[in-house]
Amino acid sequence: MLEEILQQRILVLDGAMGTMIQRYGLTEEDFRGDRFQNHPCPLKGNNDLLSITRPDIIREIHEQYLEAGADIIETNTFSSTRIAQADYQLEPIVYELNVASAQLARQAADQYTSQTKPRFVAGAIGPTNKTASISPDVNNPGYRAITFDELAEAYYEQVKGLVDGGVDLLLVETVFDTLNAKAALFAIQQHEEDTGRKLPVMVSGTITDASGRTLSGQTTEAFLISVSHVPLLSIGLNCALGAAQLRPYLQVLAREAPCYVSAYPNAGLPNAFGHYDQSPDEMAAQIEEYLKEQLVNIIGGCCGTTPGHIKKIAALAENYSPRKIGNV
Repeated sequence: MLEEILQQRILVLDGAMGTMIQRYGLTEEDFRGDRFQNHPCPLKGNNDLLSITRPDIIREIHEQYLEAGADIIETNTFSSTRIAQADYQLEPIVYELNVASAQLARQAADQYTSQTKPRFVAGAIGPTNKTASISPDVNNPGYRAITFDELAEAYYEQVKGLVDGGVDLLLVETVFDTLNAKAALFAIQQHEEDTGRKLPVMVSGTITDASGRTLSGQTTEAFLISVSHVPLLSIGLNCALGAAQLRPYLQVLAREAPCYVSAYPNAGLPNAFGHYDQSPDEMAAQIEEYLKEQLVNIIGGCCGTTPGHIKKIAALAENYSPRKIGNV
């Protein structure tokens, strides 16, 4: 059904989860809840954990994005691998965390689904806080903080939780190191093989700065080629840049990609305090250029975006045709 709809219209992805969570002004107590009262290390900032300790807030954020017109909402699982959760000593609950987050998003999406506008849940798979192809030690360029096999194993656990929790598709996002993404894709394929359950897969990379390259040094075209061994629903770009800055790299994907193209830029570039000031109107005006050029099939927002931004983008997307695969 998802692919049929993508042929007919542009689908809208939700906006930032972290930006919305910040608005609630949560304390350490919110993150701990009753269950983690005696946990040995601080938990504030572990947004994924809120799916267990403050599910009411995560559900409310999902509903706000659905209300704004999002067709696809992402699970609150950007850091739900044992690699990222090791910072909080919460590796044992990773599977449960993914299931809980997937179920929350599933309930919200089902509530808003109608015959004319079905809603979908994307299982968010972040890059982890370690990189497989870059050394964290400038004095030892050959050193790696993690191996491909360790990444694949951690991703497998996350994928299992997301699929068991009821997601419709999987989104490997904010890719700054393609080797990490390949480990995630390997885990997804391994899970498919083991269970016979095949879900559509989206991949979204991050162009780090005006050099036009990912952190691990790839151009947009090289990034596309390096993940093209996997049959993808879509490939795209998110984070790091605002809509205007992302456009030239999207043009490359729109021209070259053999699958659908997605984009969810930040709300402009961060100010001196790290905040995003771009208004919904300003961001929508820049995204309209994508739509006029038929660069995308799926459009949403990353850091700094809110339901207000998504509402404007969704209204615009209704007026334009999606990119056709094979466009030159």
